[in-house]
Amino acid sequence: MTASTTDKKNERMQRLVAVRPRLVSFARLQLRDLAQAEDAVQETLVAAMEKNDSFLGQSGYETWVFGILKFKILDSLRSQRRQGNWRPWEEELDDEAFDRQFKRNGRWKEAARPSSWGDPEAAFVSERFWQVFDACMIALPDNIARIFSLRELMGLSTEDICKETGIKENNCWVILHRARLRLRACIERGWLLGDS
Repeated sequence: MTASTTDKKNERMQRLVAVRPRLVSFARLQLRDLAQAEDAVQETLVAAMEKNDSFLGQSGYETWVFGILKFKILDSLRSQRRQGNWRPWEEELDDEAFDRQFKRNGRWKEAARPSSWGDPEAAFVSERFWQVFDACMIALPDNIARIFSLRELMGLSTEDICKETGIKENNCWVILHRARLRLRACIERGWLLGDS
């Protein structure tokens, strides 16, 4: 093993250690159980270490590791269902908060209109943006955050989300829309206005 190969492996190990808390947070949100989340993350880290040489660099290393976690979470969700530990997802929606965003004719109220976020590419490389995003995800009601994560972070189709969660497709679209509205408002407060 050459020195550069050893350096790469050490660097990746450090990155795995650094990303572990985010992996656990994400898995816990989906699985609703810390022990199962820890198990899924542990399996993910082992798989990432074992398959380290198969990482081709076509995406970021953390993205690759989250991709592994995605499949471990789906396996755990299916296992919960087979074992009868599945709890149906209850709807936690605040219709009034949603309705306050719009006028009677369906147009945005002036105060609710989205603000400019500047250069999106610059925001995505900003560590501060991702800290705000993580805080906003944690602030979402659990069921809304789970549906949003399944769709936007794990890339499941609405059909697959409905199969996994037992909700109807119309309900899924409403939850996704409300999640985006809440995240937008939270990110605008924390990112654009600099609130803590």
